[in-house]
Amino acid sequence: MRLFAVSDLHVDYPDNAQWVQSLSRWDYRDDALIVAGDLSHRPHLLGACLGELAARFARVLFVPGNHDLWVLGEDPGKTSLDKLDEVRRLAHDHGATTRAWRHGATLVAPLLGWYDHGFGEPGEELKQAWMDYRACRWPPGYDAARIAAHLAALDPLPPRKGVARTITVSHFLPRLDLIPDYVPARHRILDPVLGSAGIERRLRALGADLHVYGHSHINRDVVLDGVRYVNNAFGYPQETGIAARRLLCVEEL
Repeated sequence: MRLFAVSDLHVDYPDNAQWVQSLSRWDYRDDALIVAGDLSHRPHLLGACLGELAARFARVLFVPGNHDLWVLGEDPGKTSLDKLDEVRRLAHDHGATTRAWRHGATLVAPLLGWYDHGFGEPGEELKQAWMDYRACRWPPGYDAARIAAHLAALDPLPPRKGVARTITVSHFLPRLDLIPDYVPARHRILDPVLGSAGIERRLRALGADLHVYGHSHINRDVVLDGVRYVNNAFGYPQETGIAARRLLCVEEL
């Protein structure tokens, strides 16, 4: 069994949705796929995308991203925590899983989370530009740190008895140095909403050998402090320079 990874499919864009539909229905029938978040805030598109992938792969593991928890145009009483529950049900109903999965001695563990502003405090420009601040709706008293802590606590770390290799998955970045040096300074305004060191602590607690993430739309495959970090973002249609529009085989299980 091969393990593939992709993130940030953003199937709100017809070209992206068409790419998913164009994937072979035969080449991956014995393989598994990690989807590291950001399919769509529209439930019918998110469910349809996971269903298309589940029809092609033996196992699909999905970690929701920030876009998936937007509540734009939905009931004003609905929070992004409610949306998370809905997204997880949709994943299950369409043949995917959001839970940890074992294949022999390999553990694949999703790490649900959020950014906690530990990578920097957002300025007014970012607060105005970053859609999450308007498209997500949280219960009263939930600031970024509480959101991140709440989501992290929803999935306790799975047991590792009998595990020889551990692969962890998050949508958000576990460490800021995953952003390469060539990124222009003007884009570093986004640092506060990229991720959380709490994700790094959890993957280290699990003894991760490989960590798959998304969110930044900057493809990377790098080893830092003994862990291999991989981002294989599909990205927006215009992002042809920093994202790769392909599946990536990250492991042979």
